[in-house]
Amino acid sequence: MSTRPTQMVPLATGVRLDTVVAGPADAPPIIFLHGFPESNRTWRHQIADLDRDHRVIAPSQRGYGLSDKPSGTGAYRIQKLTADVFALADALGIDRFTLAAHDWGGAVGWAAALDRPERISRLVIANAPHPLVFQRSLVDSDAQRRASSYIRLFRVPGVELAARIYGLERLYDRLFGRQFRRGLIDPGERQRTLADWRRPGALTAMLNWYRAAPFAVPRPGRPARRPEWTLAPFPRITVPTLVVWGTRDDALLPLQLDGLDTLVDDLSVERIDAGHFVPWEAPDAVTAAIRSFLAARPTTP
Repeated sequence: MSTRPTQMVPLATGVRLDTVVAGPADAPPIIFLHGFPESNRTWRHQIADLDRDHRVIAPSQRGYGLSDKPSGTGAYRIQKLTADVFALADALGIDRFTLAAHDWGGAVGWAAALDRPERISRLVIANAPHPLVFQRSLVDSDAQRRASSYIRLFRVPGVELAARIYGLERLYDRLFGRQFRRGLIDPGERQRTLADWRRPGALTAMLNWYRAAPFAVPRPGRPARRPEWTLAPFPRITVPTLVVWGTRDDALLPLQLDGLDTLVDDLSVERIDAGHFVPWEAPDAVTAAIRSFLAARPTTP
């Protein structure tokens, strides 16, 4: 699989994003968003297939890879992140587009579809929980609280220094160890990711996504109440949506799929035997699911 070249795209939001832009310029556009702790290479397998007949755009989001890393937690609030998506589309002359997103990119994807559904023709979410389902689960499910306990650690001031002391190589192997041992990550991919993590300000920027997030993560076994916003009527997703879920994800449990049909008007769910990093753990299955969904939900003018 060849590596697609990237270009630095300046946005009206004040940041520059290192972005893959490939495929026919007049083909239907798809914007791909990655999550923590990766880059625009998260979707490399899907891009290699879909750029035959789609215009594919895959940024390293703010804080990641070669993209700009603004300082301060406030620069990573969800409103800033969704604004980047639409500003990127504007910078490339794209009006409506399919949005495919994994992990933290999926959080941006859900928010973007709620905020500007007229700009998004179809939504593909991979192992990223709907915000309402996630926050409710963090209160109601002790298992999800335990699975999400790392979030409290990531929010501790100065934890990035501890990560450097611990060793970035050891941290990489801790996060991706099972996939690495199964031969799903080649050594070159490992070195690319470690080089990204070593860039000035990168660790703090990536962790600031967690620090800026509004959701609460109660400790397991402690009393907790659902936040008021989770009790009020929640807007529905009106964009046709495919949720691809690696069912062996031990950070985001399959219960994140429960109740999605009550929040999404047009929902398809594809369960895949893989872990959290499903776009490259099971690339052929993910690509096939996306192609099937796109064919079943053609875009309209």
